[in-house]
Amino acid sequence: MAPRRLLLVGEGNFSFAAAVSETLDPSTSLTATCLQRPADFAGDPAARENLRRLRERGAEIRFGVDCTQLAGAFEPHGRAFDRICFNFPHCGRKAGVARNRELLAKFFRSDCADVLAEEGEVHVALCKGQGGTPADNPTREWHNSWQVVAMAALGGFILSDVHPFSCEAVPGYKCTGYRSQDKSFHVEGALNHIFTRSLPFKGSQPRIFRVKLGDQWFSFPEPEALVGKLNRGFLKASSCHPIKTINEKLISELGKAFTLKRLKCPFPLLPPEETSVLTSWNCDILSTVFWIHLLEDNSNSESLTGGTTEDMEDFLVSLSELSFPKSPGRDGEEEAHEGIYAQAKIWLRPSLLVHVQTVIQAPDFLPGSLYILSGPVFQKCHILPFTMPAFHETLFILGINKNPKDDCLQSLLNHLKGILGSLLMQTLLEGSKLSNSVEFVFQPNGKDYMINVKSHNFGPGCAKDLSIGSVTTSVPSSIHEEQCFVFVSINLDLLAMLVWGISDWRMLWTFDKRFLKNFVPEKIEPFKSYSLYPPIYVHDISFWLDEKKGFDELEFHTVARAVSQDTVISIQFLSRFQHPKTKQVSLCYRLTYQTCDKALTQQQVASMQSQFRKEIQRLHLTPR
Repeated sequence: MAPRRLLLVGEGNFSFAAAVSETLDPSTSLTATCLQRPADFAGDPAARENLRRLRERGAEIRFGVDCTQLAGAFEPHGRAFDRICFNFPHCGRKAGVARNRELLAKFFRSDCADVLAEEGEVHVALCKGQGGTPADNPTREWHNSWQVVAMAALGGFILSDVHPFSCEAVPGYKCTGYRSQDKSFHVEGALNHIFTRSLPFKGSQPRIFRVKLGDQWFSFPEPEALVGKLNRGFLKASSCHPIKTINEKLISELGKAFTLKRLKCPFPLLPPEETSVLTSWNCDILSTVFWIHLLEDNSNSESLTGGTTEDMEDFLVSLSELSFPKSPGRDGEEEAHEGIYAQAKIWLRPSLLVHVQTVIQAPDFLPGSLYILSGPVFQKCHILPFTMPAFHETLFILGINKNPKDDCLQSLLNHLKGILGSLLMQTLLEGSKLSNSVEFVFQPNGKDYMINVKSHNFGPGCAKDLSIGSVTTSVPSSIHEEQCFVFVSINLDLLAMLVWGISDWRMLWTFDKRFLKNFVPEKIEPFKSYSLYPPIYVHDISFWLDEKKGFDELEFHTVARAVSQDTVISIQFLSRFQHPKTKQVSLCYRLTYQTCDKALTQQQVASMQSQFRKEIQRLHLTPR
C-alpha cells in the first residue's frame, strides 16, 4: 500500500527524494530531511537542482535533522508518518562496523516509533552483507555485520520483510556519501529491510483468574510457565483461529462417513481425586501435571493487585460440580462455616483422555457413533522445537463390537489417514515432487498406534517426522460388556503447524493481530511470518547439585520456560564435572534465546538469565 505520509532521513544530495517524488500519488505528502545545512550545498549544483525539483512538487524539506533525534525534530501534530526511509546509513569517513552499528541503534532508539503511524513501516537499505541476516548473499559473520535486526529490536521493531534494493525503480538516484566523499556506495546486491512495530515485551506478570464455587469466589494466578495460554478461546464458535479451522475441517470430513456426536468439553480444571484416571493411562504422567492452588477471594473488586483479573465464566458450571476436600474440624468433622474452601488444590488436565470414562459410561452412549471432544490441555515438557506446554486436542471416541469382523476400527483409520493426507498436501508448492505421508505405527503393546507424519511443509530440505496423535484401544467396560472402545487423539496445534507451514508453535499463541490476517476463510495458503530472522542469544549456566535432593531436569526446563516467557528455544547439556576433593557434582547447560513475534534485546536476555540463576535455587541448585 502506498504511504500517505513519507519521511526520508539521511538524504545526501536529495537525488532519491527527487526521484521518488515523481512516482508518488498526488495525495501522498513527502518530507525529505538531511543533517547538513543549506550552505553545505552551495557548491553542489546537482543537489541544488534536486532541491528545486522537490520544491516544485510541494515536498517539505528540512535541514539539520539528526536521524538519531527524530522525535525532537517534529511537533506532535506533524508526526504519524506511514513510512520512514533511511538509505545506506553511514557514519562517514572510515567508520568501522561497530560505529555504523551504533548509528543504527541510535536511529531506532531515537523515539523513531513516536513519529511513525501505528501500522507504519521503517525501511532501511544496506549494502550487500551489511545486514547480517540470511537474506544477504553472501552472509557475513554475525560479529562482522551491522546486526540490523538486533539494533532495530532496541527500538521495539521487528524485521517483517526484506527485498532487493533496486536503483532502476528510482531513475536519477545517486547514493553519494561513501566515506564522506562524492562517491557512490556499491549497491549491487543491496537489500531493503522493512521493519514494523513489535508488541511490547512486557514483564512476566501472570493474570489473576477468579472462579466461582457455589456462592464463593476463588482466585488463582495462571502458572508462570503458561502465561498467556489460559482462557484464549481458540475453539469458540466466533473464533477464526487456524486451530479451530483445522478442527472443523477434520470433523466435517469424518462426518461424511460416521454419525457424529459433538460434546461440550469440560473446563480443564479437575479435583485431586481424579488423578487416578491419569495413572490408568500413563503411570508417568503425574509428574507433568500443572497443579493450581485456589485461594478464597472475598474482594468485590473487578481487578486485583499484581495482575489482570479475569472472571472465567466457563468455570461457573464446571467448578460448581466439583467436590473439594474440606478443612477438618477440631473433632475430625468437616467444618461447615464460610471459608471451608480457603485453599483447594486442583490440577490442569494433561489430556482429554481423563474424560473418556464419563463419556462411555453415560446411559445414552451409542456404539457405532463417533463422539468428539475438543479442548486445551496442559503438561510440563522439555523445551524442544515441537513439544509444547499447552495445546489443543481433539479426541474421537468410538464403541465397536468385540467381533473381529467388525471393520469400524479399520474404516476409521482409513478415513482419518485420507483426510490428514489431503490436508497436508494443500500447501505444498505446485509441481513439487515432495509428498507428505501419514503412517499409523503399531506400538509394542500390540493394540495401539501412534499417528506419525513425515512432512515437507516447512520448506525444501526441512522434512519433519512428527507424532501428531495416537490411537488407543480399551477393554470392554462393565456397562458395555459386548463393546470395545477406540480413542483417537489428535494434537490440533501440530496439525495446524504442518498444514500451514508454521515452523514455531509459539506463533499460534501470539497476541499480535497480524497473525490472524494470514488466514482466509475456506482457503489454505502457506503462512508468511511477519517477524523474520529474529536474533539469537546464547548463555551458559553451571550449578552444583544437592546430592540429597537430586536433579529434576523437567522442572529445570519448566523454570527456564517461565522466567524467559517462552523465549528459550533450546537447552543443551554441555558437561558434567565432579570436584576431586568434595566429590560434589556440577552440571553445565547452554540456553538459546529467540522470539518468534516480538523484539528481544540482548539486555532483556541478560536480565532473564540473571533471574534464572536466582530461580533455580528453588530446585536446590547452587549457581556457580
